[in-house]
Amino acid sequence: MRSLSAREAKYGFGRLIDLARAAPGAVAKHGRPVVVVVAVEEFERLKALDRPALGPASATAAKA
Repeated sequence: MRSLSAREAKYGFGRLIDLARAAPGAVAKHGRPVVVVVAVEEFERLKALDRPALGPASATAAKA
């Protein structure tokens, strides 16, 4: 994963966007990664993985 300093991300925001569209990128502050920037498509894919599958077991649990 590519990493940029917060200063590089601030002054090169367009570049950060381009990099994030290709692959997730970390932004570091004081030499420590603090956030990850991802493309919208990747974010949506990850959100879909986090949703519980709806089925009989989850429907029963929702009623309890």
